Amino acid sequence: MSVSTALAIVVAVALLSPACTAPPRNPDNLCSVFSQRHSWYHATRNAEKRWGVDQATLMAAMFQESSFRAGARPARTRLLGFIPWTRPSSAYGYAQALDSTWNVYRRETRRPRAQRDRFPDAADFMGWYFARIAKRAGIDERDPASLYLAYHEGAGGYSRGSHTRKRWLLDAADRVAARTQRYRAQLAGCRKRLDERKRFWLF
Repeated sequence: MSVSTALAIVVAVALLSPACTAPPRNPDNLCSVFSQRHSWYHATRNAEKRWGVDQATLMAAMFQESSFRAGARPARTRLLGFIPWTRPSSAYGYAQALDSTWNVYRRETRRPRAQRDRFPDAADFMGWYFARIAKRAGIDERDPASLYLAYHEGAGGYSRGSHTRKRWLLDAADRVAARTQRYRAQLAGCRKRLDERKRFWLF
């Protein structure tokens, strides 16, 4: 095998890996997102059917967490104000799931090979976690703002009202709620077309 052929194979494999998948071109329009990433439509549809949390809520929360970037991580802290240092948490992937929470998800759902930078796994995780905290904290599964607050604070923290002291989190939850409402309206107009498309897309 020539060097050029080997290099081409390496590049092709890298481009096909989940972490190298570029975010959708128009994240403000859910129909556009699902048209570009048709497998995402089916992944979130499956998560909705399994966990009872609608696609628009899943997608709005995921956008807030990672801007649909597969390899998203929290920014590093700075030592002495300028030296890149440790990250504030182990959050990673589309859903910004922590190591510990992801391990619980894989164990409880019996999906040991699930990866945080694979969209179908991240969508299922978010549906699982939203359903879990909705039950524990008594949240309506169609209330995206409350779900998002509990996603960050945990069911216990949300029940204690820990989010009420975090203006930045309340603002983020409002953005998730607004995006969910917009996504729901958009999806209503294109769901039939998306359902009729064949499932053959890679991303």
